[in-house]
Amino acid sequence: MDVIRRPDVLGRATQRRLVGVTSALSAATVEAAAVGLWFVLVVVETRTLFTALAGLGVLLFGSLVRTGVFDAVAGRRSRDASEPIRFALALVLATCWLTWLVAAELVGGQNGILVAFALLASTLSLQFSLERRWYGASGGWPSLTDAVKTVAAGVVVAAGASLLLAATWFLDWRLVVAYVPVGDLTLALEIGGLAVGLASYGVCSFLGQQQRIARALES
Repeated sequence: MDVIRRPDVLGRATQRRLVGVTSALSAATVEAAAVGLWFVLVVVETRTLFTALAGLGVLLFGSLVRTGVFDAVAGRRSRDASEPIRFALALVLATCWLTWLVAAELVGGQNGILVAFALLASTLSLQFSLERRWYGASGGWPSLTDAVKTVAAGVVVAAGASLLLAATWFLDWRLVVAYVPVGDLTLALEIGGLAVGLASYGVCSFLGQQQRIARALES
């Protein structure tokens, strides 16, 4: 009844949810595109100095844009004060992904995926906490509830990354979804393990970003 008497409350809540979903979709799209392209360059394709440097550039740029999305949604500080910290947070985010892949490849196999998952979940949770602390309204450390939800977001994103890595390493199959005639040739459109992994990671990235952005908008 209170909501009916005060329709502006419902309007603000709906607007906040809409902003949260849209922002989470934007952040997840940027992160999935950057991490996905970096992953293809350094894992799927033959790794050379050029692909490694190109992948690093893509990863850093994507990390910078992703932190910018969170800044635009939850930032409570002036742009001049935020820019240096934003670069630092983007660097930390890119480092999370680099250490994840290095750990997975050093250990190798299923154990490598598990070790890398634990490492990525921990480092992403730390990066999310730093982001939240800097851009939050109070600038202080998060409450216990915020900390739990931050860790949950890190675990979800890390789970998506683990699915991407597992699908690339262990799923050796392709599903032909359509045949496209091009002149005298017929092209087969296929879905393989990489596509499944990228889609899984994209979904997990969206869920993780939605959780943390929704919490930031509530504060």
